Amino acid sequence: MGVDAAQVIRAARVGAGLTLRALAARASTSHSAIAAYEAGTKTPSVTTVERIVRAAGFALDQQLCPRIRGDDRLDRGTELAAVLELAAEFPARHSPTLDFPVFGR
Repeated sequence: MGVDAAQVIRAARVGAGLTLRALAARASTSHSAIAAYEAGTKTPSVTTVERIVRAAGFALDQQLCPRIRGDDRLDRGTELAAVLELAAEFPARHSPTLDFPVFGR
């Protein structure tokens, strides 16, 4: 899984309705640097991408999640299906009556 910094920066700029110069001013960099990042001729650091995206009014919210089965490379859909199959083996047992008071009444 790769993240294309050029696409992220361009999407943030266009999504914010900013010109190259306006985004550069907000991100404390030059418009030529932003243009080079968007063209892919210059590769920004992760810190720089985050600063530029924040200057456009967005945030990078990527999260790493542990895989259920470690390194077997199952996709998340397959993992979810496996969990749901396992959950089906343990049916929920509910009391036919409510044993606690209902709040808000």
